[in-house]
Amino acid sequence: MTTTPRGTRSPQEEVELPPAATLRKLKLSLEVAYYLVSRGIPLPDCPPKIKTPEPRDLEGAVFDPVRVDRVLAAFAVLRHTQGDLAGQPLRPDPWQTAYILAPVFGWVRWDEDADRYVRIIRTLYVDIPRKNGKSTLLGGIAIYMTAADGEQGAQVIAAATTARQAGFVFAPIKQLAEKAPGLKGFVRALKDKIVHDSSGSYFEVVSSAADAQHGANLHSGVIDELHVHRTPDLVETIETGVGSRSQPLIAMITTADSGKRNTIYDRKRRRVEQLARGALTDTTTYGVVWAADEKDDPFVESTWKKANPGYGVSPKRSYLAAEAAKAKGSPVDLAVFQRLHLGIRTKQEFKYIDLDAWDRSAGTVDEAALAGRECYGGLDLAATSDLCSLAWTFPDGVGGFDVIWRHWTPEDNLPNLDKRTAGMASVWAKQGLLTLTPGSVADYDVIRADINADLVAFDVQSIGFDRWGATSLTNDLTKDGANMIGVGQGFASQSAPLKEIQRLVLKGTKARPLLRNNGNPLVRWQVDNLAVEINPAGDVKPDKSKSADKIDAVSALTTAFSEVMRREPPPRSAYDDDDAELLII
Repeated sequence: MTTTPRGTRSPQEEVELPPAATLRKLKLSLEVAYYLVSRGIPLPDCPPKIKTPEPRDLEGAVFDPVRVDRVLAAFAVLRHTQGDLAGQPLRPDPWQTAYILAPVFGWVRWDEDADRYVRIIRTLYVDIPRKNGKSTLLGGIAIYMTAADGEQGAQVIAAATTARQAGFVFAPIKQLAEKAPGLKGFVRALKDKIVHDSSGSYFEVVSSAADAQHGANLHSGVIDELHVHRTPDLVETIETGVGSRSQPLIAMITTADSGKRNTIYDRKRRRVEQLARGALTDTTTYGVVWAADEKDDPFVESTWKKANPGYGVSPKRSYLAAEAAKAKGSPVDLAVFQRLHLGIRTKQEFKYIDLDAWDRSAGTVDEAALAGRECYGGLDLAATSDLCSLAWTFPDGVGGFDVIWRHWTPEDNLPNLDKRTAGMASVWAKQGLLTLTPGSVADYDVIRADINADLVAFDVQSIGFDRWGATSLTNDLTKDGANMIGVGQGFASQSAPLKEIQRLVLKGTKARPLLRNNGNPLVRWQVDNLAVEINPAGDVKPDKSKSADKIDAVSALTTAFSEVMRREPPPRSAYDDDDAELLII
């Protein structure tokens, strides 16, 4: 197709681009594809497995090709320092430009405070197997942010987990600066710092949160191998140190971890996955992940190429063939090969409820039309300083259900919840999906009043709650006339209702949804967080400790379904046409 994309800042001539279907397959935006073709850069054939949306739909967003030109020109001043390419200009590969540099540095918007265009993307996350030149790329970004981004007094730091690792991080970046003829007279590489005198900017490596806080007015922070950081302290200190800059950039480049939950790597990786799936929206964060699929044959060349965009140059085919041969002899070596060279998190949890299937079942729920209808409740009070949830489940008599939720959180907890949801918690509160109660702990009086209003509006048969979590609220609701039923949280009580929820979600279609949830975005976020525990008998239950974040809405729904199923087995849906086995997705 011949086109000029919208949003370019300078007049551009029309160029011939591949069909839209090809660009979708390659995961290339129209603007980036236009840039590549207009600059004579070949389109890459190695799209990432996961890619978050570019901010092209953000109001005021424009793509500035000249900014990308400037970054590529700055990289070309540098020189490779190792291997066959040593001494040659550091020219980013087409895939590095297409999927990392162009999206990050090209998208800008007008900033009234700064009175200029500034970058939209402020956090970059790259997850890629070893030997794909990630450290060199990160070093190039660090030097650009120090000496070529036009920022006066730029403070750029790299994060290391120990003083020893700091040396390993600093050494290759220092070599880049020292061996670039074009930088002589402009940049000084000292023992532990790189200085750009004309702008008063510098780059250094820190290994503790205290060091990062010292005089912190950061323009950029770079984090190599995020997965080796055992605590979030240093990374979070760097992230909070860029508040006074108009276009800061935090760049994280890492290989995959083994799948351990609730680490700083796990939190960042899952956030990128949620942004890519649309469970959250944050135009300031951009992430790409290269990896094979778990089902791919780890010993064939097509899998190696799929996971390694630099395949053939770095890593070389012979190198991966040798590593794969070693992996054939040992399950331990295979797991290492899959993680380091195929990007597979080897101990990941299964996705029990598929988000696409959940969206397919969204349907439309008119709360006003539910007045007087029979329903069953599930109450999850969780921690009193966090999120409390109530699910109301309304059988339709033919095997389907309408579901609505109530959510409460203390108003003092909103900033914390905003941080975990890319600012969406405040939006949900304004939309009436989340009720803020006064103070720092849940106000049971507010929750009690809201539930009592629902007891009047609906034909409530019972409300299930965690029988080990009885509180004054559950006792008060009993006094108010609610039929409160204690429900166990083990496999015996949770497995059947959770499996029934999964069955309804998988069976439902867009035309005939069986678990109508009205597309509630606060609930959708929690469904996407869900992890389950499975025992040897195949029973399941929600697992809050392994879930990515809050799942109280799902726990409340499961408890509500336990009440539905306690009264009588769920009727066979009028839409059922077989007894297909349910699968963990």
